[in-house]
Amino acid sequence: MVQARDAEALEREKDRLREIDARPGRLRRWKGYWSLSGPGWVQSALTLGAGSAGSSIFAGAVFGYDLLWVQPVAMFLGVVMFSAIGHQALTTQARPYDVFRKKLHPALAVSWGAVVFLASIIWQFPQYALAVSVSRDIFDVAGLDVPRAPIALALLIAGTALCWSYGSGSRRAVRLFERALKYLVLLMCLFFIIVVAKTGVDFKALLKGFFGFHIPRDREGLTILLGALGAAVGVNMTFLYPYTLLARGWGKEHQGLKNFDLVASMFLPFVLTTSLVVIACANTLHVQGIQVRAAVDAAHALAPVAGIAVGRIVFSLGILGMCFTTLTIEMVICGFVLSEMLGFEPRGWRYRAATMTANIGILGAFAPTPFWLPVLASSVALVMMPIAYIAFFILQNKRSYLGDAVNRGLKGTVWNILLLLAILVVAAGAVVKILSLI
Repeated sequence: MVQARDAEALEREKDRLREIDARPGRLRRWKGYWSLSGPGWVQSALTLGAGSAGSSIFAGAVFGYDLLWVQPVAMFLGVVMFSAIGHQALTTQARPYDVFRKKLHPALAVSWGAVVFLASIIWQFPQYALAVSVSRDIFDVAGLDVPRAPIALALLIAGTALCWSYGSGSRRAVRLFERALKYLVLLMCLFFIIVVAKTGVDFKALLKGFFGFHIPRDREGLTILLGALGAAVGVNMTFLYPYTLLARGWGKEHQGLKNFDLVASMFLPFVLTTSLVVIACANTLHVQGIQVRAAVDAAHALAPVAGIAVGRIVFSLGILGMCFTTLTIEMVICGFVLSEMLGFEPRGWRYRAATMTANIGILGAFAPTPFWLPVLASSVALVMMPIAYIAFFILQNKRSYLGDAVNRGLKGTVWNILLLLAILVVAAGAVVKILSLI
């Protein structure tokens, strides 16, 4: 799947990209880029899951608007690092796992792959648990008591069908997969826009929340903050992103498109969606002093203010969409990781069997799962992030790897400062998390 099988289609896309790059005016170029975007939507679909939902609901319920700044800052630093990762993949066309093994150390490659694989399985548990819970609540509005098993099975079948289309070996299938995720993410945003339109916005508090940079000092607040940082960019995304670029057949010509895609398809949808959830919960749960233990509790608390249709159905559908897209992508990641670690191509029956390992997490639909588990899990994942970030930072400055594509001069200095800042933030978060567990 990593190889560009549809050579003619790829060449047509390159011709179109050259035409777009030659257009006068940024707006006209951005319009053209929008039609070609894709890998960024895959990242949005992954990161907008149970962890992001849990962190955002908790942040809004406990701190109101105060922590609105966390998600944009976390994702901005993530985009900086992913831009560097994308630069490496597009320049070299090399598979990242192989690069880690040959250019850094085999033990680092194995550790990276193993951590990503285990994290992807662990993350399936809260996705299934939360998706099944909100689905049952939606059915409850209609007076139906639907058991957990049929809902979990439906999620498994739908997620598998979408995931396996990605590993069909066709670049066209990859493009259709990305478009499906794109529309699902946009639909999520629409659901939460409707909820916020019903609850209203305190614009003064909104500005203070985005630019006040409030930092909680209590343990619960730090866990929520770290959970938000960990849910924004996970260690499994560092593995997935370069492979999505290679699967599209993107190369050096796509550097500008890659940067646009990260901003328009990854940064903006994530910040918009999580901010809307925080605002909705701040307007209702925080104002009324309501303590929530689950997304279903949040939906019930929203119902008196926004109405049953918006509170318990639209809000819950948004949460369901977040979980569904994430559980699908976690399957894709498990397929990628096992194919690299065991040495087979990411397509065919072996790839499909590898993707199914993620669905051990379906057990989460049947065992009681505390609502704080996704937040805690994303905080623990934050501990794993600095290693991957440092590895990509080294590669970004390794001339024997990138050759003349290594950024030099003022541009290189600025990039290195931003990358080091991203590393310091995730490392600081990891240290704080470790100390909080002692």
